[in-house]
Amino acid sequence: MSGRMIFCTGCNEDVGARLTNGAEIYPHRQDLAHLPFWKCDACGNFVGCHHKTKRPTEPLGCIPTPEIKAARKHIHRILDPNWKRKKMERRAPYVEIANRMGIASYHTADIKSVEAARAAYKVVAEIAREQGVTP
Repeated sequence: MSGRMIFCTGCNEDVGARLTNGAEIYPHRQDLAHLPFWKCDACGNFVGCHHKTKRPTEPLGCIPTPEIKAARKHIHRILDPNWKRKKMERRAPYVEIANRMGIASYHTADIKSVEAARAAYKVVAEIAREQGVTP
């Protein structure tokens, strides 16, 4: 398996991540055994891949700590109903989040700290309330 430089939030730097599979990451989940993951061997954190695309080993953002992964999931639980219920086009909330945060672009998978997750959550919750979704 090959290596790739990916930012690891646990190590707080770009690391030579190792491509592995779900059999290593989730040994109790046979349904994930064949899926690709990038793992930081220094801290043990990992990130999944865009396995259903033309670039199946493209990482789903930076490598998160368990805390950052949980924060990202929480953000998505609030964010996703907006586009899944057709209240907004799928990309629209990401553009709106970036605008409100004063950044060029936003993607939840790029969150690198708990503080950044809190800032994003605040904006996502505000947008959700405006769309009639309770955060």
